[in-house]
Amino acid sequence: MADITFMAGSATDRARDIIVKYGFIAITVLLFAFFALTQPQFAQVGPIFSMLKYASVTAILGLAVMFSMIVGGLDLSIGSVAGLAVQLAAMSMVFYNLTGVTAVGAALLGGLVVGVINATLIVVCKIPDLLATLGMMFVVQGGKLILVAGQSISSGMILSDGSTAPGKFDPGFILIDRGAIGPISVPVIIMTVLVVAAWFTLTRTSWGRMLYAIGANPEAARLSGIRVGLHRGLAYVISSLLASVAGVILVARLGQGDVNAGSSSLLEAVAVALVGTSVLGLNKPNPWGTALGAVLMAIVLTGLTMFGFQYYQQDTAKGIVLIIALLFSFTLSRKKSRYVPAT
Repeated sequence: MADITFMAGSATDRARDIIVKYGFIAITVLLFAFFALTQPQFAQVGPIFSMLKYASVTAILGLAVMFSMIVGGLDLSIGSVAGLAVQLAAMSMVFYNLTGVTAVGAALLGGLVVGVINATLIVVCKIPDLLATLGMMFVVQGGKLILVAGQSISSGMILSDGSTAPGKFDPGFILIDRGAIGPISVPVIIMTVLVVAAWFTLTRTSWGRMLYAIGANPEAARLSGIRVGLHRGLAYVISSLLASVAGVILVARLGQGDVNAGSSSLLEAVAVALVGTSVLGLNKPNPWGTALGAVLMAIVLTGLTMFGFQYYQQDTAKGIVLIIALLFSFTLSRKKSRYVPAT
């Protein structure tokens, strides 16, 4: 009897391990198959690459959140940083008639500054991650509106002094979103390069392993000689820089400096980063899982749009996807994730 019970328990554990490891990938494949069978145009090449293009900004913002989660925190400022990058890039070209390359540099510099401030508040001033980045979220959100007097920036706009803006969007800059190499759009290429770079850094370098060690147990990491404060700060700088990259793609997509750009990006980015923890049963933030989470969200939203669901109904679907992912990570899994935001 004991042997039978043991064998049944072992079989249950093996089945659960398989579900935890491959379940979310299976859900993604099944959802894609369902939409492809019920909506024939869904599986055509054009919509597939459009989905990947849509997923690119969310995936990059998810990577930004992922780096802060790895060190045991959560960067709430990434949406506003992406919006700041939108405004800075648009201002550079439209207000000051500068080149697209300069606009990219201005956007990244803005993200770097915010990242350094976040790191200083968290590491030097000892403010908890959530509170520091929440404060910066409001500061940046308001600051980017002050820069443009609450107006969206577009070519030929009338300035506050009655004159016309001298510049326009650089055609080369617009190619950041609308360009392609063969059938693959530039945003998808940027996303892939960043995901691979993040994966290599986190799994094949000592610095990446140190970040995971800090997130798992900061005190043990400190006792082992890791400079916890320095590396936590660098994680937040990288987070802001990645958010700025997403902002650059977003402004190239919009073709204007929309004052609301990035405002709704935070929750979706957090969702895909959390979804990523459930992929392959890793139970920790990881680049490939984050990218898959963004692709899954794109599949769900595209499929629901084809079915005629309204945008306000799609938020419920996003929430369901996130809850299912959390069930894989925290309920079905026998090893609980330690990479949850500190409070």
